[in-house]
Amino acid sequence: MSPRHQLYIGGQWVDPAAGESIEVISPHTEQVIARVPDPTTADVDRAVASAREAFDTGPWPRMDPQARVAIVRELARCYRAREDELAHLITTEMGAPITFSRSAHAKLPGIMISAFADIAAGYRWQETRAGFLGRDVVVGREPVGVVAAIIPWNMPMFLLVGKLIPALLAGCTVVLKPSPETALDAQHMAELLDQVGLPPGVVSILPAGREVGRYLVSHPGVDKVSFTGSTEAGRQVAEVCGAALRRVSLELGGKSAAVVLDDADPDAVATGMMVAGLMNSGQACVAQTRVLVPQHRRDEFVDALASVIENLTVGDPFDPATRIGPMVSRRQQQRVLEYIDLGQREGARLLVGGTDLPESVEHGWYVRPTLFADVDNSMRIAQEEIFGPVLSVIAYTDDEHALHLANDSEYGLSGSVWSSDIERATAIARRVRAGTLGINEPYSMDPVAPFGGVKNSGIGREFGTEGLEGYLDTVSLSIRSSTNATVPHLDSARAAAPPSGIRSS
Repeated sequence: MSPRHQLYIGGQWVDPAAGESIEVISPHTEQVIARVPDPTTADVDRAVASAREAFDTGPWPRMDPQARVAIVRELARCYRAREDELAHLITTEMGAPITFSRSAHAKLPGIMISAFADIAAGYRWQETRAGFLGRDVVVGREPVGVVAAIIPWNMPMFLLVGKLIPALLAGCTVVLKPSPETALDAQHMAELLDQVGLPPGVVSILPAGREVGRYLVSHPGVDKVSFTGSTEAGRQVAEVCGAALRRVSLELGGKSAAVVLDDADPDAVATGMMVAGLMNSGQACVAQTRVLVPQHRRDEFVDALASVIENLTVGDPFDPATRIGPMVSRRQQQRVLEYIDLGQREGARLLVGGTDLPESVEHGWYVRPTLFADVDNSMRIAQEEIFGPVLSVIAYTDDEHALHLANDSEYGLSGSVWSSDIERATAIARRVRAGTLGINEPYSMDPVAPFGGVKNSGIGREFGTEGLEGYLDTVSLSIRSSTNATVPHLDSARAAAPPSGIRSS
């Protein structure tokens, strides 16, 4: 696709309020590959006003849920037809290895769109309960309103779909703010939405920087904010939403642990950690960058990990052999390199990698995949999210010590347990304070699995039925029983009433 020089606001391509542009830069070549409009707060005002009108007076929130499902299914069909183009776009704009772009960045969102449609198609939108006070109670689920969805650059389409599609199926209208680093795939989604016949105003997409994001979060026309990003930024979003009593869901940072039990196979663990810890070149909030191993088998696991990591191919993200691509920006590259330097100064033992550029790399924002051993869990490299290809091996004495280390973190997003004894591994996993865990595998990206964290890793859940319910209000209507009365279905009131069928928005 050719970059568009207009903004997608309220379902139309329109000229931006100002003439500034965003430069999309290849992290591999360090060259500008596209320029797209840079939205302003005036553009946000237009987008929110359009979404507000579409929600308050338009057909989308009042439509039968199955009609919305049909439109989303059509979007899934259009999406699948352009998956290869999307994979190429994402590798171009943020440097993900092309094999990962095809399998995760591009393919998974298409699966998710269809899965969310299936979830909504089978969802129980209304139920009638026999009351104890002589009345029937009708309990319905209705859209929360105008949603502001803020998406980071690391898994751009996966996270965009994870917010947009459940919100649409719920009947919400949506203003999306993707990151400027990944403006091209955001335009790709806007073009797809153009094809499926959404009513005017339902979706706007404004790739923009932090200032526009702050303005969108604080906008009085927004009913809910769905944010994915750093814990620091999430606290600021939560503060604004709390002051406004605005609904908010937050998917934030992580410093997840892979708990390797003493009966695990070192080679299987090392292979698994290439996904669990280094997926997307380590730029993943779910990355399990703390590898907890039993002290008496430490050397076996360290040697297996070192052997795999030192043989990873680093370089051109379009080379199918590449496993580690560049960091998304020079700033991100420098951040990761500073942590590698810090780890050595803290006393960790550097086994593989370091701060030098990878061999044969002459340009691009690359970092060598790095493995530290003899890491103490109190070190900053073990406590702070690095967001790059850096793993730390931490030794433990027994299962209780392993659990203590796994939970000794301000985060609680992801994790895994590795063992040949599934029952033992499951018992350990249930005691790890994290929202999403795997046994002998990293966190599963299955769209039916609720995703989210505890502690400083966030509030709320995405994906699955729980993800749909995050965009719904529960409302009740009490009806005094009589011999000739029937309980109405809330859908019958949608055509002539506000979205809930019970209350005004």
